[in-house]
This record gives sequence, C-alpha cells and structure tokens, in this order.
Amino acid sequence: MAATDKNEIIVNIGLIGTGKRGIKLLACLLQIDGINISAVCDESDSNAQNAAKACIDAGRQKPEIYSGKKDSFRELMDKEHPDAVVIATYWDSHAAIALYAMENAIYPGIDVPAALSVDDLWSLVETSESRSFPCMMLENWSFRRDNLALLNMKRLGMFGEIVHCHCAHSHNCIDHWFFDPGTGMDNWQVEYLLKHNRSQYPTHAVGPVISWMDINCGDVFTEIYSVASSSAGINDFFKRKFGKDHPNANRRFSQGDIVTSILRTEKGKTLVVNNDLLLPRPYANRWMLQGTRGIYDEEKNAVYLADLSPGYQQWEPWKPYEEKHVHRWWQTDFPAVTLRGADFVMLSQFIEAVRTKGPVPLDIYDSAVMSAIIELSEISISKKQPVKFPDFTRGRWKGNKPYFAI
Repeated sequence: MAATDKNEIIVNIGLIGTGKRGIKLLACLLQIDGINISAVCDESDSNAQNAAKACIDAGRQKPEIYSGKKDSFRELMDKEHPDAVVIATYWDSHAAIALYAMENAIYPGIDVPAALSVDDLWSLVETSESRSFPCMMLENWSFRRDNLALLNMKRLGMFGEIVHCHCAHSHNCIDHWFFDPGTGMDNWQVEYLLKHNRSQYPTHAVGPVISWMDINCGDVFTEIYSVASSSAGINDFFKRKFGKDHPNANRRFSQGDIVTSILRTEKGKTLVVNNDLLLPRPYANRWMLQGTRGIYDEEKNAVYLADLSPGYQQWEPWKPYEEKHVHRWWQTDFPAVTLRGADFVMLSQFIEAVRTKGPVPLDIYDSAVMSAIIELSEISISKKQPVKFPDFTRGRWKGNKPYFAI
C-alpha cells in the first residue's frame, strides 16, 4: 500500500479475470476512492486490454497487463504484489488463485463460488488459518439493502427464535448465460450441465440466510439431503426456439431442471434451497425467514409479526420495515450507494478490510459453507440419501459470536 500527500492509504488491486463478471466488478471498483487498479489479468489478451482501457477511460492510470497463459495470475502477483486481488475467472480456477494469493500475503476476494469441491474448501480454510490471513468470497446478495435490514430486525428479536428458512436462485439462465442467445452455441458454463447434477449456483440464495440462522456463530449445518427433477427444460427450449434438429434439442444433459436441498442444523433449524436455472420463469430469490414470532416473505414483499402487525395473521408491506431498519452500510452517502448497489457496498467493505489489514466482512468459514452445497448436493443426489455437512469451524461455532454486518 502507498500513501498520498494527504496521507490517504491507497490500496493496490489486481483484477484477475476480465470477462463479463470481471468487467462488471471493475466498473464498481473504479467508483471507489482510495484504490489503484495496478494490474489486470486474463487468458484472453483482448479481455485484458479492454479492462485496461476501462481504467484509462475512467481517468485512472493504465494498469499493467498480464495475459496469454493460464497461470498469468502468478506472474501478476509475483511482479506487482498488490494488496489484494479480485478473482473473477472460471469457477474451477478460483481456489488455486486464492491459495496463491494467501501464500503471498495478498488478500483474495473471490467471485462465487469460492471452490467447487469440499477438499478445495478445506485447503482454503487451512491456508487461511495457518497463515492467519483473511480470505473472502464476494457474495454480493449478502450485502443487499433488504437482506441487511432483515438481519437487523432478526437481531432485535422481532421474529423470535428462528425455526426455518427458504431460499432459491430462480433465474432462467438458458438463453443468456449457459448458451448464446442468437446461435444457441455453448458458453463455458455448459460443461457443468453436461457433467454434473447438483445445486450449481447456491451462494446467492444461501448467502444472506446463513447470517439469519447464525450458522458458524451459534449453530452449524449437520446434514444435507438433495433431490433433482428430470432434465427436460434445455431440450424443450431448443426445440421451441431453434427447431428439433438443433444439436441441443436432443442432447443429454446430466443436470436436473430443479434441485431441492434440505439442510438441518445442530439446533434443529431447517433450510430449503432450490436451484432453478433451466425453466421459463421470472427472476426470484424466494427468501423466507420464519420464527416463533413472525415471518418474512421476499417474493410477497411482505411481513407478518405476531406482536406488531395490525391485522391478525395478515400480511403487511415490507418496505416500511426496510426503511426503518436500514443498515448503516446503506446509510452513508445514501443516494450514491443506492444507485451503485450491492456490489459497490460489498467491494467497499472488502477494500476497507484490506486498507486496515483487518478481518474481511465475510470470512472463509461462511464462504466455505455457502460453496460446499455444490458438491455435497451432487453426492446426496447420487447416493439418494442425506450426507454429512462438514463443520469448517471444527467446533468453534459453539463460542463464535455473530460478526457479519454488526
């Protein structure tokens, strides 16, 4: 880190992965004061050049460019040694890059998921512990204004004892994420639909919920049971849009259209997670929190509190509660923060942790829990039975106090 003439500490950031998600994160980073994008990296030289141009266009200095090789990230960290790296590469490379960062005393901010296997998650946990160095997965939906307001209400006891939650990533991704909308050609994520049947993308759904349920800070998941529906949505989409002769109209995909996972905690709470990415539907997260004194339903945009709601067992609007219990992260420079959104809040908090050399806002244990659902759901589906959920804290959850967004 360097200091300006005004003694402001400048945080040097390396951006690794400059595709669609990397460019979106870069746009947020360029709105944050007190940072310097010192280097960008991508296997594709054109992607890396585009990111460098975005920095120049925003009035920032041109970053160093590393590209052309799978391990260009190593060269970036070895030569530039930034204070932090933001990792927005392909999913299967996240863990290796984050491990290399921690081994070189560089803060890793990993786009979701942190890793695809439980073994890799344990490697991240153990490296973070052995080096006493933070590691954060950049789960932006944990930083949403509504979810943080609900967390404030939960901590005030307004829902009583939390008993059950539901969440989902319900987002038809066939025609823009998995496949090219014009040609139907495969994007890189299709590999996972061909090879795996699992909850492919659980972290957006689960991210806010683990704080509502005090996971790793007073409770812990003990088991997960997942089931998958048949795989019909992709084939039907291609028949409708491209005709029955398109290669994907009859191609066999391993991924079921809907995956439902049920998780149980040590203290008897339950959580249902839906992975719903392949059927026609409007976007929804379907968050629900239910306790002994009330319920919140994100899809209804409503709340019912037994001790407060005016109508007996009748919903009332959520928005007044969100306004009243808005989290402090959304109160500072409120119009600008609202305009910039959850990514801006998340990255601002991550960079502040780097600047102060302190703990990150989402720690490695929570990052591991969110990501572990991917492989564990696949094992459960394959075995047709519940599987044990690892305790990444090794029992420390019993004494850990809630820390996120306090």
